[in-house]
Amino acid sequence: MNTSAITARIRNLSPAQALISYYAAAILAGSLLLRLPWAARGEPLSYLDALFTATSAQCVTGLIVVDTGTRLSLFGQGVVLLLIQIGGLGIMTFSVYLFIYLRLGLSARGRGILHETLLHTPIASVQDLIRNIILMTLVIEAIGALLLALVFVPEFGFSTGLYTAVFHSISAFCNAGFSTFPDSLVRFRNEALVNGTVIALIILGGIGFLVIRELVQAAGEWKNGRKPRTRLSLHSKIVLITTLLLIVYGMVVIGGLEIHDGLAGMKAAEGFWTALFQSVTARTAGFNTVELNSFRVPTLFMLIFLMFIGASPGSAGGGVKTTSLALFFAIFYSRLKGNPHTSLFHRKIPDEAITKALALVMLAFILIGLAVFGLLVVQSPDLAGEQQREFLNYVFEAFSAFGTVGLTLGATAQLNAMGKGIIIVLMFLGRVGLLTLAFAIADRARRYPPHYAEENIMIG
Repeated sequence: MNTSAITARIRNLSPAQALISYYAAAILAGSLLLRLPWAARGEPLSYLDALFTATSAQCVTGLIVVDTGTRLSLFGQGVVLLLIQIGGLGIMTFSVYLFIYLRLGLSARGRGILHETLLHTPIASVQDLIRNIILMTLVIEAIGALLLALVFVPEFGFSTGLYTAVFHSISAFCNAGFSTFPDSLVRFRNEALVNGTVIALIILGGIGFLVIRELVQAAGEWKNGRKPRTRLSLHSKIVLITTLLLIVYGMVVIGGLEIHDGLAGMKAAEGFWTALFQSVTARTAGFNTVELNSFRVPTLFMLIFLMFIGASPGSAGGGVKTTSLALFFAIFYSRLKGNPHTSLFHRKIPDEAITKALALVMLAFILIGLAVFGLLVVQSPDLAGEQQREFLNYVFEAFSAFGTVGLTLGATAQLNAMGKGIIIVLMFLGRVGLLTLAFAIADRARRYPPHYAEENIMIG
């Protein structure tokens, strides 16, 4: 196949196919860079470990098979940080901005790709949106780095402390969960500034860029002393309320169940920060300030639920998204009232959105179920290899990988080659989105599908 044919095929890719191709290309490039001898301290990484690390960074997951701070060199850490930033913003955000910067314009296909990743309603200027996204990201990450530097610089010195602050600020805002510390942020459990800053960065990175933009516009109008004309969209209302409820729910459950176990011996302030931090980070970020194996099984089950839900659409996080959870409750409530339509805040939800939410959740459960089965098969080939909590460990690992969270009960370090392959696929699918993959494979080209005679079946 000649170059022109390849170029033509690339140009004819659907938005979903293009997104998957861009993410895959970035992971491939990152794995090759991490395979270089100067990317590691000591022996170079094996290609499988380099691929796992690149996928985890690009998909902003945080699961690691090699310690970032001790095993990777500064060059290797820089590659990881670049992949995190690209993955958090979305490759097409960078690509569209590059086209704008080079004054090449934005094609209809480019707009379609952008809508797949960021947009829920039409906008007047894509160029302004992309510029605002990048500027907003840099400003938030810079503020986060400055706040973290107030703690890290006095402890580690100026250069190391500033670098550590920048690394963790980017990792937190992009909901990646990568840390240069072997114990994540456990040592800073009592530091209110570190806890508060990382929590704020995770939440901002997880609610989505357009929600942040609407909040900034409304705040600016309040600051100018007039009533805001900017009305929060239905999407933003759902995201903000669902996010708040999930944070409070997780914090209360962790605090209630672990007061005599995982949080035992902690003072009130330390226990509060730990419960709040784990509630926030469990949904997509992957940092931890407490050893998760000290938690009870009911708490771990609740964390699995939070990881499955994940962040919000158009954000740096994964999962089935907060809007899907809100739609499920809205569907049940509407049907119980006998209403054939689903509505929220006096707005009717399109049937297409409901279908997508239902399909996404079902596909996610099927995929994770297959992944857990595969992990149990390849990691425990016989009865002698099975352990008491092994099933829970691999279920937790699979949900963490799909939700691009990065929390683990220790299963990541025990993965063999086939197990790593399964987790790599889960992280990739969790980041690009199952519906995106389904649309890429199906290629919705048939606008008028055939209609057949209707026949009922028994349900339940």
